[in-house]
Amino acid sequence: MSNKITWRGGTLIAPVPPVMVSLGSMESPNILTIAWTGIINSIPPKTYISVRPERFSYNILKESMEFVINLPTSNQVRAVDFCGVKSGKDNDKFKLMRLTPKQSTRVSAPMIEECPINLECRVSDLIELGSHTMFIADILAVNVSEEYVDKNDKLWIDKCDLLAYAHGEYFRLGDKVGSFGFSVRKKKKR
Repeated sequence: MSNKITWRGGTLIAPVPPVMVSLGSMESPNILTIAWTGIINSIPPKTYISVRPERFSYNILKESMEFVINLPTSNQVRAVDFCGVKSGKDNDKFKLMRLTPKQSTRVSAPMIEECPINLECRVSDLIELGSHTMFIADILAVNVSEEYVDKNDKLWIDKCDLLAYAHGEYFRLGDKVGSFGFSVRKKKKR
């Protein structure tokens, strides 16, 4: 075992999903890349995104109180990065990244058609935390590209080739090494 070096408190939980959050409307869509997101409740299904107030998308979010979390593939890494560093104030990110806004089923914000998984969200609470405001939201619908779902409605998420973000770098997810509960599952008798 190695010795530990202690640093001051920081945001080093990794990997996290770098998601493209779409917001606005079909007429005026925008994309914002977010790394501060996750699931916070199962029943009802709830998520969050944390956004800096100085971001162009912040006021759009506060006005509409709706957004879509789009899970990108590793092939979309350039779009993910671009949408995180360029402002929607000066750029049509959908057009520049050759992404397609698609009408959502439950919210006015469009989803990104090219992303394999889209979570339609409506904000229920805002928490001002300091550098960021947390937008807590109900997940109203999940859209999955049918090519990743088999005839038994099982989602083969490993086939989606999702992207991960860790300490300033993007990664392709690796090989499956287990499944929930495998460590305590009883072995089948032959």
